[in-house]
Amino acid sequence: MSLTIYNVLSRDKEVFKPIHENYVGIYVCGPTVYDNSHLGHAKTYVSFDVVVRWLRYSGYKVRYVQNITDVGHLLDDGEDRILKGARRERVEPMEIVERYMRSYFEDMDALGVTRPDISPRASAHIPEQIEMIQELLAKGYAYEVNGSVYFSVERFTEYGKLSGRRVEEMEAGKRVAVRDEKRHPMDFALWIKAPPNHLLQWPSPWGRGYPGWHIECSAMSTKYLGPNFDIHGGGVDNIFPHNECEIAQSEAAHGVPFANYWMLTGTLLVDGVKMSKSLGNFVTIKDALKRYKPEALRLFILSGLYRSPADYSAAALEAATKGAERINIAAQRVRDALRASASSSAPDDEATSGRLIDLIDQYRMRFTSAMNDDFNAPLALSVLFEMAKDINTAIDDGTASRMVLEQADAVYRELGGDVLGVVPSAGAAPSDAGSAEREQKLIQMLIELRLEARKAKDYARADAIRNRLAEIGIILEDGPKGTTYRVRA
Repeated sequence: MSLTIYNVLSRDKEVFKPIHENYVGIYVCGPTVYDNSHLGHAKTYVSFDVVVRWLRYSGYKVRYVQNITDVGHLLDDGEDRILKGARRERVEPMEIVERYMRSYFEDMDALGVTRPDISPRASAHIPEQIEMIQELLAKGYAYEVNGSVYFSVERFTEYGKLSGRRVEEMEAGKRVAVRDEKRHPMDFALWIKAPPNHLLQWPSPWGRGYPGWHIECSAMSTKYLGPNFDIHGGGVDNIFPHNECEIAQSEAAHGVPFANYWMLTGTLLVDGVKMSKSLGNFVTIKDALKRYKPEALRLFILSGLYRSPADYSAAALEAATKGAERINIAAQRVRDALRASASSSAPDDEATSGRLIDLIDQYRMRFTSAMNDDFNAPLALSVLFEMAKDINTAIDDGTASRMVLEQADAVYRELGGDVLGVVPSAGAAPSDAGSAEREQKLIQMLIELRLEARKAKDYARADAIRNRLAEIGIILEDGPKGTTYRVRA
């Protein structure tokens, strides 16, 4: 099955056809680094992490570019978010940038989000932005007034094609207070004249100033991916004006389509309202990680389609925690059974093994079909849940041969781990192999002590051993073939 992507630009699913064979260029609008990131950011960047992982798993070479906005993102009153953060903490603007850029990457690393191939900063690409503005001026799409430069939306007849808005219907001054010097209320700033004491300013052909928010993404994406590239991603809340302005200025400057496929993630809601810092209804990623494991947070995000909104609640996170445990218990049981089978000489039932391997192959194909259908992670997760039930049964009744276990382990490693990132890598590091072996022997010794206590009808002692092990995440499970253990996910 070919990969299909819901293209916001066409408002339809389209078969994905990269510009260059076996290569994908993808740009995702990154964070404005003026405060700690929250779960709304996690939803976007975990979603695109899985997109990139799946593309690479499918055999594409991917260049993933995600910018860092450290200048030019203006609030409704025209104040730069970075300057607001610097004033709040009484430090230099670039100190705020460094602090929260590091914080952002720490959060992404903790969530298992793969680092972009290139993370360009807006402040490091001022020359590229100035060059693009000069091109727009030369082609008549922009004009300069009193040291500021604006893009003329009336000159670009397709303005609004991504969001579906018409220029004449748009509200003036949506993001920044309308300036009298603009020719049209919806014209947007490419370069802004800096007041004398403005902390973020650079020299330009129009005097000292700083770039508008939108120009950075156009300049940096085309620098690293070319004027026409495959996929542009971001959050749906930036579709207007940010993404719309990106398209206008990029296509006006270069004369070719900007991005062929537009993918936008749905918002994260709290009680039906978008999670955001401005509303104060946010949960930082750092705080969430104090309560929930990364696999649980990823599973919560991936439990809904990337382009659909998601509702945050404690109940939803608890459900995700249980879901992550279900998958990881099954993966751990497979790994434990593989270790046990290494010393077993019992013959395999070829007919049963063949049937189970065929079943695992079907699960792999269904997972692939789900991901190729616009990266349908919820459906892909349901395949892993279904497989967990069958694999647990096979382990319990002793029909899971070593070949079956190896195939199941490959699914958990590749699809659950490498693609979705909800199954941690197996085992300890080689240097810890001795410690892991000693740990297994200690647990086995406690299982035997518990069995002796039960035989002596000392049930209080047997329960105490089980409970103490549970406190440190070792769960004992009694079955017809004896007691086994698993590590809580």
